[in-house]
Amino acid sequence: MRYGINETLKKNQLSVTDSRKKILELFMRSNGALAHADIEHQSGTEFDRVTIYRTLQTFVEKGIIHTIPTADNSVRYALCKDECSEGHHHDNHVHFMCDDCGTTYCLDHVIAPQLSLPDGFNATRTDVVVSGKCKNCE
Repeated sequence: MRYGINETLKKNQLSVTDSRKKILELFMRSNGALAHADIEHQSGTEFDRVTIYRTLQTFVEKGIIHTIPTADNSVRYALCKDECSEGHHHDNHVHFMCDDCGTTYCLDHVIAPQLSLPDGFNATRTDVVVSGKCKNCE
C-alpha cells in the first residue's frame, strides 16, 4: 500500500477517525498478519472490542485488508495490495503461519494454485495456508 494513513482512508471514502488511523497504522507497521487480540494489545489505546471489530470489517469490505483463516478457526488480517478494492479482493497468494513464533506472512509472489472443480461448482475464493518454521525461526 503506497498511500499514507489519511490518504488511504479518504481514497476509500471513510471518515478519518482516531480508531481507524491507529488500527491502520498497526497494519502498516506490522511484518505479518494481525489477530483481533493483537490489535487490542498493541493499539496503546482503549478501543472497545466492538470498535475494533467494526473497523476490521469496514477495512475488509473496502479492500484495505483481507482475512486469513487459521487452523483454530480464528481469523487474522493483513494489508491488501493496491489492486484490491471495495468488494474485489485479489489476495490469491499463499499465506504462511510459523509454528514457532506464530507470525502469519503473506507470500505475495507465491500464487495459490488453480483448482479444477466439478461441474456446477464455482469458487469465489481459495485460501491456501502453509504452516511450518519461518526463516527467522529455522
